[in-house]
Amino acid sequence: MKVSPNKKKKSAVKSTGQWTADTRNDYDSEAINEKDLSDNPISQFEKWFNEALEKNVTEPNAMHLSTATPDGKPSGRFVLLKGFDERGFVFFTSYDSRKGRELKSNSYAALTFLWLDLFRQVRVEGTVLQISAEESDNYFQSRPRDSQVGAVASSQSSILNSREELEKKVKEIEEKFNGKPIPRPANWGGFRLSPVRIEFWQGKANRLHDRIVYQLGEDSVWTKQRLSP
Repeated sequence: MKVSPNKKKKSAVKSTGQWTADTRNDYDSEAINEKDLSDNPISQFEKWFNEALEKNVTEPNAMHLSTATPDGKPSGRFVLLKGFDERGFVFFTSYDSRKGRELKSNSYAALTFLWLDLFRQVRVEGTVLQISAEESDNYFQSRPRDSQVGAVASSQSSILNSREELEKKVKEIEEKFNGKPIPRPANWGGFRLSPVRIEFWQGKANRLHDRIVYQLGEDSVWTKQRLSP
């Protein structure tokens, strides 16, 4: 917000902030037409995701997860997409973490993918539920052993007195399960966001971006519409 001069004191009040207009970039990409997109947003997401892989986009499965408390206080963080299909988008975490607790109390959440190299963004909204214990077990056992140790050693989002305290826990877990399989912690596993709204955004010149939104109706049929940029 710009601050106007104070006429009574005849002196300008200087803002302590900084404009970031110098970082502006124009997005030069091909336009998208809603008629050319799949009628199924999951199929369309798969197409865009594969194109991000082909273009070697850094961490194409990184997504911003937005959650909120029952009284509407939001929080966000980046997590990694570990799978998707017609049922939804899957990620893994500690059920006792802040996001895990918030999802238990308010299951409606949002995901955002940003592939800057392609000037693309995908926004997903829906309800989140825990996946089956079997699915979580299978994924946990597929993880590198060091990642398994980390999941067991870390009480995610809890206060940690020092880095040394964490490293001590890691060493204890390594010694406890030396030469043995590491079982999945009961408080760690997967969530699946089942979408009801998915928006595909393509950056364009002069901020005249293309935005196509899919919405799931009560009849479980997707409809798509163009939105103003």
